[in-house]
Amino acid sequence: MALISLGIGCGLAVLILTRIISTLTSQSRCRAEAARQGCKPAPAIPNRDFLGLTRILDYLKATREERGPPLLVDAMNELGTSGEVHTARVQVLGSEILVTRDPENVKAIFLTHASSFEIGAYRAGCFEPLLGLGIFTQRGESWRHSRALLRPQFTRDQVADMDLGERHVNALSAVLTTGYDGWTDVVDLQPMFFKMTLELMTEFLYGHLPTQMGQKTDAPDREEFESHFDSGKGFLGTRVALGKWHWLVRSPAFSRHCKKVHQYADYFVTAKLQHGQKSATNEEPQKPATKSKFVLLDELAKHTNNALELRGETLNVLSAGRDTTAALLSWIFYFLSRYPRVFNQLRAMILAEIGTEASSIDFAKLRSCQYLQHCINEALRMTGIVPTVERESLEDTVLPRGGGPDGSKPVFLPKGQRVVMLTYAMQQRCDLWGHDPEVFRPERWEDRKAGFEFIPFGGGPRKCVGRK
Repeated sequence: MALISLGIGCGLAVLILTRIISTLTSQSRCRAEAARQGCKPAPAIPNRDFLGLTRILDYLKATREERGPPLLVDAMNELGTSGEVHTARVQVLGSEILVTRDPENVKAIFLTHASSFEIGAYRAGCFEPLLGLGIFTQRGESWRHSRALLRPQFTRDQVADMDLGERHVNALSAVLTTGYDGWTDVVDLQPMFFKMTLELMTEFLYGHLPTQMGQKTDAPDREEFESHFDSGKGFLGTRVALGKWHWLVRSPAFSRHCKKVHQYADYFVTAKLQHGQKSATNEEPQKPATKSKFVLLDELAKHTNNALELRGETLNVLSAGRDTTAALLSWIFYFLSRYPRVFNQLRAMILAEIGTEASSIDFAKLRSCQYLQHCINEALRMTGIVPTVERESLEDTVLPRGGGPDGSKPVFLPKGQRVVMLTYAMQQRCDLWGHDPEVFRPERWEDRKAGFEFIPFGGGPRKCVGRK
């Protein structure tokens, strides 16, 4: 027994010693390569404890209180006297992360050095229990397969279904009662927008229509699904923040939410695949429809009969499309209610350029209404609907700025380095957006063509397929 214990102890000592030597050798090589390329380290955001646990806990608390993005701005501003530091290092749970709000670094990640970056290796592990594998959780060849499967379905002709949007907007309008002056009382629109966009997205994805009064159906309950979906995504936020330690966030409640979400999607996927099998064995030729409603699941099922793949891809699209759309609508109405000048100008332009008849509204007219586009862009800029974007270096590479005392030197990134682009923080910089970035001013978009300082839909090969 003593010899066995001694052998185990020696083995562990050898493993630890090998790991230490490997780490020191890698660090020495990286320092030499960084020096060769003229790189300097970015400044470090100080932590109040050894592992940066306090900073993670502060961020999670701020996120629950819906002030997460401003907290990141404050953390960056801690390093300078007037917000001049735009790239920094931070230690989180024993790992170093590079954070940046510099458009030149964003450009390098998304464009000039795009082949050197990919989403983090832990993203799939963070999201898979709830959303499965799909276009927003996979990398490499698996992601390219998902992209090839989904991208053709998001052409303008396929998704510019104004009738679909009109039905759900009318349903929302019917809930809003107006007084004698034509205005509603004070109302919280956000939960209404989240409900509307869920109904719209589940109809777009699965063909799930709202249940009519007295109608009997065995379809799963959408309100129950909404509750489990929202609660499950709450767990995902914590898992993402913990990175490689995401597996610590598990509980019976999270597992129950995941199961219920999967059951909802599986109902429609199973029904579609069974219907497809019956059609394939039917000897009667199918009559072509003169005009059929676009349902994403129907189109994807023409290319794959893998039930898990269909579930994962549709849940990935639902997660990305529903919450962001509802949040954007909520913020736009928030700003319009507080900036009456903007509201009056936008209303006048819509009446003049589009009119009051629903039948006169089409996708082209909406896109051509410049002031409407300016209002949408300004809401996206001010709020950062997706406040951070994360990538990981696939190889040793360099970002052009952020190193040294003045941030003018390049920064060396070893293979496996996590980089977080602070999109919200970047969109609050006075040197990029003028002296009043905290003011909702759509006019700032006149004659402005945004570059990498404005990336609401990401960039590079993984730019959002549904951005139009």
